[in-house]
Amino acid sequence: MEKKKQNAIIALLGYAGNYKVLTFIGLTLSAISMLCSIVPYVCIWLVAKDLITAVSDFSKVQNVETYGWIAFGFAVLGIVLYFIGLICTHLAAFRTAENIRKIGMNHIMKAPLGYFDNNASGLIRGRLDSAANDTETLLAHNLADIVGTIVLFVGMVILMFIFDWRMGAACLLSAVISIIAMFSMMGGKNAQLMAEYQAAQDRMTKAGTEYVRGIPVVKIFQQTVYSFKTFKKAIEEYSDKAEYYQAKVCRVPQSINLTFTEGAFIFLVPIAIFLIPGALHSGNFSDFITNFVFYAVFSAIISTSLAKIMFASSGIMLASTALSRIDLVMKAPMLEKCVNPKEPEDNSVVFKDVSFTYTGSSTPALSHISFRVEPGQTVALVGPSGGGKTTAASLIPRFWDVDEGVVAVGNVNVKEIDQHVLMEQVAFVFQNTKLFKTSILENVKIANPNASNDDVMQALKAARCEDIIEKLPNGVNTIIGNEGTYLSGGEQQRIALARAILKNAPIVVLDEATAFADPENEVLIQKALSVLCKDRTVIMIAHRLSTVVNADRIIVLEEGHIIEEGTHKELLDKNGLYHKMWTDYNQAVKWKITSGKEAA
Repeated sequence: MEKKKQNAIIALLGYAGNYKVLTFIGLTLSAISMLCSIVPYVCIWLVAKDLITAVSDFSKVQNVETYGWIAFGFAVLGIVLYFIGLICTHLAAFRTAENIRKIGMNHIMKAPLGYFDNNASGLIRGRLDSAANDTETLLAHNLADIVGTIVLFVGMVILMFIFDWRMGAACLLSAVISIIAMFSMMGGKNAQLMAEYQAAQDRMTKAGTEYVRGIPVVKIFQQTVYSFKTFKKAIEEYSDKAEYYQAKVCRVPQSINLTFTEGAFIFLVPIAIFLIPGALHSGNFSDFITNFVFYAVFSAIISTSLAKIMFASSGIMLASTALSRIDLVMKAPMLEKCVNPKEPEDNSVVFKDVSFTYTGSSTPALSHISFRVEPGQTVALVGPSGGGKTTAASLIPRFWDVDEGVVAVGNVNVKEIDQHVLMEQVAFVFQNTKLFKTSILENVKIANPNASNDDVMQALKAARCEDIIEKLPNGVNTIIGNEGTYLSGGEQQRIALARAILKNAPIVVLDEATAFADPENEVLIQKALSVLCKDRTVIMIAHRLSTVVNADRIIVLEEGHIIEEGTHKELLDKNGLYHKMWTDYNQAVKWKITSGKEAA
C-alpha cells in the first residue's frame, strides 16, 4: 500500500473519534474469521488423506466425522466473527460519516458569508456527502475485506508450502501474475490516469446537473445548442478518459488477471504430471494424490481472494478522493476570531483607507476608500456596475475581511466585535431574496426566533404584506412552494423586508431592494422601507437613482475608487459622473415604444 493511501486512511479514521477502536476490533475479527475459513480446507486434506490411505479397508477410517465437525465449527465461527466484525466496522463507519458532515458543516458555519457566493450550497453539500458516502463504504466493507484478505492470503501462502512446496509454488504463480496485472492497472503512472478518469466523471455529473437545472432558461432564450456544448464537452471528455483507461490501459492487464486467477488450476496440472513418476518410485503416491486434491480445491480460493483485493484496492483509492473533497471544504477561509471582543459605541459606520481584492483576481474591487456614515444617516452607494458598491456593503458585516484599512461599526473595528454581536447590529435586504420552503410565519421569524406571533404579524403589516397574507390559502401558515403556492419577486422582497423589520437592527444595508419589483410592488416596498429605515443608519445600494435623491449623502464609486460624494443637488452641480448617470437615468425612464408613424 502506498504511503499516500495509508495517510488518507489514517486521516479519515481521525474523524471516527472514540469509535476508531471499533474499526480496529472489526479488522481484527475479520482477520481471525479469514483464518478460520482456512481450517475446513485443512480438514478436507486430512479426510482425503485418511480415505486414500485406507482405500483397501475403509473400516480403518475413524477420524472423518471428527474432521467434519471441526470444519463445520470453524466455518460457523468464521461467519459469526465476520458478522460481529462488520457490526463494529459499520458502527465506526456510520459515526465517521456523521462526524465528517458535522465537522465540515461546523467549519463552513465559521466561513465568511462571501465564501458562499463562489461556492454554491449544493456543491459544498455534494462534496461532504460524496466524501462521507465513500468513507462509509471504505470503512464499513472495503477495509475489513482487504485486511481479512491479506491475512487469508498470507495463511494460504504458508499452507501452500507446508504440504508440497512445488505444488504450492505452482498455485502461487497465478497470484503473482494477477498482482502484477493489477498493479499495472492501478499503480505507477496509471494511478494518475485513474484519478483523471474519476475527475472527468465528477465534471460530467456536475455539468449534467447544471444543464438540467437550467432547462427553463435555455428554452426561453432558445439557447439549446449552445448550452448543451458544455455538457457535451464534459461527456466527450469522460468518454475519452473512460475509453483510454478502460479499453487501452486496463484491457490487456485485466484479461490476464481474470485468465490466471480463474484458471489457477492450469499451473497445477503440469507440475502434478512432472511429480507423478517420483511419487510412484518412492511409494508415496497416496500422499501425492492427497496433496494434489488439497491444492486443486485450495486453488479455487485464489481467484476469490485476489478479486477481493482488487475491489478493496479500488475502495482505498477512493479514500484519497474522499479526503481531497473533505479538504476542499476544510480549506474554506475562516473569519479571524477576536480575542478580546468590544461592544460598538453607536450605530456609525466608518471606512478608513479600505482596500480589498477577491481571491483569484488581480484587480482590486476596492482601492483605498474612506467615508463615514453617522448614526441615523442614510448614505447611498451608486455608480457603474462593477464599481465596488456591493463589495463595500459586504465588508460591514464581514462577508469578507479587508486586505488593508479598517471598517468600523460604532467606532470599533469589525474584526474586534464578536461575530454574533456584529450580525445583531446589521439587517440586510438583498436584491436576490431567499425564502425557505416553510411557512410565511417561520420565514419571517427566522430573523428573531424569540419573537411572538403578534410581533411577526406587526412586522408583516409594516412591510405592507397584508394583501399577500389575504390571498394565501392558510394565511401566514401557508408553506411557500407547497401545492403551487409561489410568490412574485416583489412579494418575496416584501417578506424579506418584514424579516429585517422584525430583526430591529440599528444598521440597515439595502442592496438593490427594489431591483425586481413591478411599479405596484415598488410603491409598497418604498413604504415598507420608510418604516425599516426610520431612525436607523442606512447604507443603500441602488441603480434606480430616483430612490437615492433624498439620501443624506451619495457616494459615487467607479472601478473601486470614490469618484464623487455629496447630496443629490451638490453632485448635479459638479457636472461629473453622477450628473451623467442622472441624465441617462431620466432618459431611460422617459423611453417608450412607439409606432413608426409616431416616431416620424
